[in-house]
Amino acid sequence: MSDLIEQLEGVLDTGLIRGDAERAARARDTWMRSEMRREEGHLELPLAVAAPADTQQMSQVVEICRAHGVKMIARGGGSGVVGGVLASADSVVISTERMTGMRSLDSHNLLATFGAGTNGYEAEMLVQAEGLTIGNWPQSIELSTVGGWVATRASGQYSTAYGNTEDVVHSLKAVLPDGSIYRSRATPRASAGPDLRQLFLGGEGTMGIVTEVTFSLRPLPEPGVRQAFHFDDFEAGLEAIREVIRPGWRPPVVRLYDGRESWRHFRDQLPKGNAMLIFLHEGPPGLAPLQAAAAEKVCVSHGGVAAAADVVDAWFDSRNSVPSWEELLSQGVLADTIEVATDWTRLPALYKAVTEAISAVPGVIAATAHTSHSYRSGANLYFTFAAMPAERGDFVSTYDQCWRAAMEAAAEVGAGLAHHHGVGRVRRDWMAVELGETGLDMLRSIKRALDPNGLMNPGVLIGDDTP
Repeated sequence: MSDLIEQLEGVLDTGLIRGDAERAARARDTWMRSEMRREEGHLELPLAVAAPADTQQMSQVVEICRAHGVKMIARGGGSGVVGGVLASADSVVISTERMTGMRSLDSHNLLATFGAGTNGYEAEMLVQAEGLTIGNWPQSIELSTVGGWVATRASGQYSTAYGNTEDVVHSLKAVLPDGSIYRSRATPRASAGPDLRQLFLGGEGTMGIVTEVTFSLRPLPEPGVRQAFHFDDFEAGLEAIREVIRPGWRPPVVRLYDGRESWRHFRDQLPKGNAMLIFLHEGPPGLAPLQAAAAEKVCVSHGGVAAAADVVDAWFDSRNSVPSWEELLSQGVLADTIEVATDWTRLPALYKAVTEAISAVPGVIAATAHTSHSYRSGANLYFTFAAMPAERGDFVSTYDQCWRAAMEAAAEVGAGLAHHHGVGRVRRDWMAVELGETGLDMLRSIKRALDPNGLMNPGVLIGDDTP
């Protein structure tokens, strides 16, 4: 592969990264299963890490890798948690880490364009300096990139009002598997056939690599109103959310924690066993107080008891502070999160089915949930599980059993099996359930048409299927 390295170096110069430590740091994302396998000594390093500085360099890198038949693993901030990035010894990791910064800002039309490798928090701060906001606040905002948001169809904590990534992306630029450059039309809407941007929104680096993203912005809202209510049970809280959302109220933050998660987060503010619901209301002048009053009326009618607003303050202060997988594993604990979604009618059954299924796996010590994204016709449930297998050698099999139990239970209820973390490797075996066999065949056909040699992120989304 010396010719490959020589050609890449000719294009990238110092943008070609070959040190062992540097390759190891970019060889995977933040998937718990990868961390367990790494601890067991299973971590393959890529041939090199290619970090193009712009779209043209990205195109050249892709052309070189394609000519050599080398696998290409796209990587942004590495914050993904489903195995979307996992290098092999015969691959090149293509990193967007040098494709950073705001390329343009148009406050009149509320548009801002960024290099795909721009850190999400930095992007938000740049537009906030102009009195604007992207409105997308994933928990990983300080680690993830805007290109990564697109690749995984990410969703932020303010999505109930501002929408998910697909709702704030205005246009994008990407390099296809043959090195050609795709630019979507910069228009607020189009009726010119299928929306080709959707091949990259959730494509997880299998259909091409996003190099630039333009967001449709909003003016920064006035300071909001924070509220909290606790309920005797989780289902009563779900029904309260449904009735708040139904007439058109859209609090940016709507989060209901079940009894165990509420006790973990808010134990000083509610009776043990109760479910805590928190709101943030904000928007144009005058909206937040009206919305808060409507939410209070609904919550009280469903038995909700008001809690102090500092409950929400405490949540905002600690919302993104979570232990690392390494910290948990060092204590003999494995854990993960699984986010699925369904309609309002099936949410209680989904909660019961998944928590019971995970709890039945030997070694599991907790299976809990909260809802964090609400829509007119349903909501997500964000499950967390933790397990302490008796033997260290059982960690990976226990982890796999927990995921299998959750996916099978959710599928039996009829839920969507991925809400905002993406598919990666952890969910790919359930894609036929999610899309149907016909839908999966359609996706494979598109993949074959764009990437006939299966070089872009093989093993992700639809597995290793090649013609």
